[in-house]
Amino acid sequence: MRISPRKVGLLGALYFVQGLPFGFQSTALPVYLRSSGVSLMTISMVGLLAAPWMAKALWAPLVDRYGSERLGRRKSWILPMQAGLAATCAAAAFVPVPGALPLLLGLIFLMNLFAATQDIAVDGLAVDLLEPRELGWGNSAQVVGYKLGMLTGGGLLVWAVDVIGWRGLFLSMSFLSLLVLGVAALVREPRPVAEGTATERPSWTEVRDRLLTAVRLPGTGWVLLFIGTYKLGESMADVLFKPFLVDAGFSAGQIGQWVGTWGTVASLLGSAVGGMLVSRMPLLGALALATALRVFPLGGQWWLALEGPTSSGVIAVTMAEHFFGGVLTTALFAFMMSRVDRRIGATHYTLLASVEVLGKSPGGPIAGLLASRAGWSYANVFLLATVLSVAFAVLLLPLRQRPSSSTRPLSPQV
Repeated sequence: MRISPRKVGLLGALYFVQGLPFGFQSTALPVYLRSSGVSLMTISMVGLLAAPWMAKALWAPLVDRYGSERLGRRKSWILPMQAGLAATCAAAAFVPVPGALPLLLGLIFLMNLFAATQDIAVDGLAVDLLEPRELGWGNSAQVVGYKLGMLTGGGLLVWAVDVIGWRGLFLSMSFLSLLVLGVAALVREPRPVAEGTATERPSWTEVRDRLLTAVRLPGTGWVLLFIGTYKLGESMADVLFKPFLVDAGFSAGQIGQWVGTWGTVASLLGSAVGGMLVSRMPLLGALALATALRVFPLGGQWWLALEGPTSSGVIAVTMAEHFFGGVLTTALFAFMMSRVDRRIGATHYTLLASVEVLGKSPGGPIAGLLASRAGWSYANVFLLATVLSVAFAVLLLPLRQRPSSSTRPLSPQV
């Protein structure tokens, strides 16, 4: 199959940069804060800094509707967001912790705001540019590029923190953002070529009417409920797992290597396996299998907290957690794409993605309250997370029994 390396390379680079701040926040920031003496309650609340990823559907129609035709509808959003991301990363390098913790957290919030807004534009760019025969490669660029960004921001740079320091980590993120900004600025935005994609800007009425039609499809309420809850238990365990390792005596370099680097590599492999699973099984069957397999590594975290963590145990559980998490994420995203009306692809997919992020956001604060205020042990929180993951998996049963009514799929796999 012939593809356009230029398109796939550009999308992969843009998704890579969007993964940098989220990788840092989810993996490196808890280690950074705990190493600086910040409380578990504060660390458990940092997930709220990802609020722009939850709320981006509110301004997604603006990104679809406005933009300079001369510069490029999507580039006129991508370039300033990229510049803002580079500037906030550079500024964060000079903010001390804990002396100016609110300022640091505010800058990380802005990183997420710039990255989330760019994500809307890049999703729109992908829908505009990819021909049907290129969609599979476009999906690969999205998942692999984003996870490589997370690997860099939450793993490789943390692994090197003993050499470059935390300031060097932030400056490295800023440099990588500027590098991709230069690439995006030099590339001329091609005209939309995807089948079924309008070449003119959709009106507000058209966006609204198409979204309302999509929301009213049979079974949509149950779909949104599952998308919003499938990772709640996982998010509860994840927010405390890195502090758990710090309190157990592991160094920042070890945690960055195991969780941020090797874990992300396992996640990339899981994402590839998830794509194969989706292509060879009925979509809901693949999603159900991935959901069931994801429960086992969560139980492994509970076992580590009960028996005491060892290096080999942490590595095994971390690799399994990220691998099966990658399988599940790919299956879930394929399912979401099967529900998207590609005529408003960026806005519709952004809505579903926002529900996914919003649904798992309460997990961190709940886990923090249980651990710091209610006095729950790490083991008890990890056990609750495992039980909740099993409970929410049951939401799949009505979906499997109900025929799927969807609009034109975004991906040929689904």
